[in-house]
Amino acid sequence: MNHRMILRLICYILRVEAVCLLPSIGISLYKGEHAALFGLILSTALAGGLSLSTYLFRPRSREIGAREGFLSVGLCWIAVSALGALPFFLSGAIPHFIDAFFETISGFTTTGASILTDVEAMPMGLLYWRSFTHWLGGMGVLVFLLAVVPMGKGKNSLLYVMRAESPGPQVDKLVPKLQNSAKILYAIYIALTLIQTILLLIGGMPFFDSITTAFGTAGTGGFGIKGDSLAGYSHYLQGVCTVFMALFGINFSVFYLLLLRQFSRVLHNQELWTYLGVMIGSAGLIAWNILPQFGGNVWEALHHAAFQVSSIMTTTGFATVDFNQWPTLSKTLLVVLMVLGACAGSTGGGIKVARAVVLTKAGHRNIKRMLRPRSVAQVHIDGQLASEDMIQNAYSYLSAYCAIILLSMLLIAIDGFSLETNITAVLACLNNIGPGLDMVGPTGNFSHFSGFSKLVLSFDMLVGRLEIFPMLLLFVPSAWRKS
Repeated sequence: MNHRMILRLICYILRVEAVCLLPSIGISLYKGEHAALFGLILSTALAGGLSLSTYLFRPRSREIGAREGFLSVGLCWIAVSALGALPFFLSGAIPHFIDAFFETISGFTTTGASILTDVEAMPMGLLYWRSFTHWLGGMGVLVFLLAVVPMGKGKNSLLYVMRAESPGPQVDKLVPKLQNSAKILYAIYIALTLIQTILLLIGGMPFFDSITTAFGTAGTGGFGIKGDSLAGYSHYLQGVCTVFMALFGINFSVFYLLLLRQFSRVLHNQELWTYLGVMIGSAGLIAWNILPQFGGNVWEALHHAAFQVSSIMTTTGFATVDFNQWPTLSKTLLVVLMVLGACAGSTGGGIKVARAVVLTKAGHRNIKRMLRPRSVAQVHIDGQLASEDMIQNAYSYLSAYCAIILLSMLLIAIDGFSLETNITAVLACLNNIGPGLDMVGPTGNFSHFSGFSKLVLSFDMLVGRLEIFPMLLLFVPSAWRKS
């Protein structure tokens, strides 16, 4: 176990966090937000100071193995969330550290679950930092580091880190050199963010609103800077967000293939078409179901149905209406979409469409084997044979996913809230969505939960963002042994 290399990675990420806090300092300085400025400066200094410890404990080897890769990702995300919570806590904007920790984890994991009862009272510098955590966490804080800093040596050093942080059943290189793959991913990410920001500005949205909304959309996070989320904006602005939420829920390798003009590979991408088919079909069904609530106005029903389906399926969490008041069929379908999530290799959460496709085909294969034990049945994805390791990993993920849901529901039930509140709160956090139903619906928040329940839900958010196993490995004693 290369403990010093893990420490080196944590120090690097804290240094990046210190740099990322600087724009927030500038905003608070310009706005004269003295309390926020104090919290931001002190947090930046602390993050920068702690990052210097990498010079005191230089690693003898810079090779990152599988254990180092997975453990460092889990620890880095805890460290960056703890330090990222300090500006809220030290400024007094969020008086309790557990609340600030919950809010920051929600930001970095792109969940969007909030404990704030009056978000518009938050200083602009802190609002910017709150939204920027979405953008930074969307592609992954360590993937960002991969793109700019050579961190480790060894044949698979960077791949282990990327596998631990990138969502989906498998991680593929876009180009032979993994660092260049990370650069390509971030180039696409930045380009889409800029395009959305420009389109929002064209629609008349103020610059600060545009950039923070783009951060929330790109990271599929959903932190709004208004109390009503996006309900107060025009249909054009809501429509732009609908489209870009859907785009950021697509595997980024698809955009790379389009840039290379490899259209045939895109056309044969099963995950992409399943994702689009489910999204369009769900939007149509919900629009039909909620039509009476909009006075028979088909356009209004389609507009809000499409927005909420795009928001929930991509696990963004923005809202234009209180879907907690929708009919049971629509709410049930939204819960199903919470679990399904977006595509692998996107910024979205959930179990991922790719994993659902693998599990469905594997289940169909098992049924065929039961009927014809001697038959040779195989699972093909995009015309290629799916490995047994991929199928087994998908089953392992599903079993761990269900176990965490049940345990989390049991733990937070101590607070005594309704079953609907508890179920959807756990699903919203584990799938990195944000709003749930009942008390945690689009007009509610998570402030009512106890400190213990907030820690449980914070763990769920980290587990969901890091695909479960990197966080679970932190609690396995054998993972920390030197040999």
